[in-house]
Amino acid sequence: MTNIWEGIRRVDEFTFYWLFRLTRWGRDSRLAIWISRSGDGPYYAALASLFIVAAVEGSVLFLQRALIAFAIELPLYWWLKNTLRRARPALERLSFRPVITPADRFSFPSGHATAAFLFAGLAAISFPAWALIYYVWACLVGLSRIALGVHFPSDILAGALLGTGIAYFVLQLPIN
Repeated sequence: MTNIWEGIRRVDEFTFYWLFRLTRWGRDSRLAIWISRSGDGPYYAALASLFIVAAVEGSVLFLQRALIAFAIELPLYWWLKNTLRRARPALERLSFRPVITPADRFSFPSGHATAAFLFAGLAAISFPAWALIYYVWACLVGLSRIALGVHFPSDILAGALLGTGIAYFVLQLPIN
């Protein structure tokens, strides 16, 4: 079993460095920083508020679901991250320097990816005409975290699965 986990870790590291090199243009243009910041918490509240102010159909239900989902997501993601305690790429390899300074030492799962995919899942159901855009944006947020050197690909994948799972769970709740 140890060999399996070691193999997964090696593939994850290889993929991280490959993607990090591939996304240099995003760092050089600062696009990766902008995309990553678009996944910060205050922007979710701002967008939900904009939906309500613009009287977009379904925005109140979307806001209710989002409040419940983020109330579940934040403590769950934080508990997982601090229980599993996976070191970020720069702490794994001391010769590596990330582009930004992460908020904490641990990387698994990615909080940005979790929140982005949670938001995308709820928004895609609430406002289906824009579903593809929400999911492309969520993928770009995850990729930006690798491009900035603060997450391994498996951190992003775990965050995407966690966020999607929480969104699915909340969508099953009987909210009127």
